Amino acid sequence: MRLSRLAYLTTAVLSLPLQAAEALPSLKLDDAITLSGLSSGGYMAGQYHLAFAEQVNGVAMLAAGPVYCAQNSLGLALEHCFNKATSAPDMASINAYIKQQQSLGTLAPAEALAGDKVWIFHGTKDATVYPALSATLHQQYQQWLNADNIVLVNDHAFGHTFPTDRTDLGRCDVSEAPYLASCGYDAAGALLQHLLGEVKPKTGHTTGQLLAINQHQLAPAAADTLAQTGYLYVPQSCTNGQSCRLHVSFHGCKQNADSVGEAFVSGTGLNNYADTNQLVVFYPQTSASSINPFNPNACWDWWGYTGPDYATRNGRQLQAVQQLVNALRQR
Repeated sequence: MRLSRLAYLTTAVLSLPLQAAEALPSLKLDDAITLSGLSSGGYMAGQYHLAFAEQVNGVAMLAAGPVYCAQNSLGLALEHCFNKATSAPDMASINAYIKQQQSLGTLAPAEALAGDKVWIFHGTKDATVYPALSATLHQQYQQWLNADNIVLVNDHAFGHTFPTDRTDLGRCDVSEAPYLASCGYDAAGALLQHLLGEVKPKTGHTTGQLLAINQHQLAPAAADTLAQTGYLYVPQSCTNGQSCRLHVSFHGCKQNADSVGEAFVSGTGLNNYADTNQLVVFYPQTSASSINPFNPNACWDWWGYTGPDYATRNGRQLQAVQQLVNALRQR
């Protein structure tokens, strides 16, 4: 695959503007992809899975609730999909909407989900998204997948964070930027193990390239709802022409590169596993906005700020990410 339109540079300092436009090395990417995301990124990963299941083999969702939990309402999002112990999403209405959209073709057909793998994680000390919502998400997925294909991990006393086995980060029982913590738990390895099957041990230090890409050039739908710059981690083996898989990782609110620099796109451990498992990792990026749309924390749209179709194939962000994925997979 040759993407002459792709602008990139190695991102030693992500706060610097793009300095050059060069061609991405030719990549041989498998047709099927996997997904993961934290918080709003977890909600977004579930939405992408249901919208484009034909191209997805598995999804990992951390600190998130059921797909379409907010039902196109910020009020419902705050009342039932966020941090309240009284959270009680109307699952009958939610699942009826999803079934209707599947029948209309604005979501993938239910049978496209059947063989996929799902990994769900939630810390018991999460004060941002109520932990019991992950159990609701787990129950929701049981209507589409064999129970053996779904893993729910909800017995760790962690806060609202992406847990790692690194020792140089903050405490795991608190929720603070960059929402990565030293937990003695390797979430990246656990989720990849479930989604991909047997994975090789990760590298101690990454050896590939972290590239900045121009999302607006690659995807027409990205211009009005995503940041101009997204990030792509490419292992040396993939640069050298070996066949590789694509994994899409969605950041959480206040976890985009404009907010936390390269912390998320280089710090979860996903890139270390990518080096040893021929895995390209794409980190799409949102942008914060104070008006039209109102998204001051650079969240992914899981409640409808980009429009009522946000959780379907017609959603502006879902269209943008799918265009980006397809551009990266072009031969």
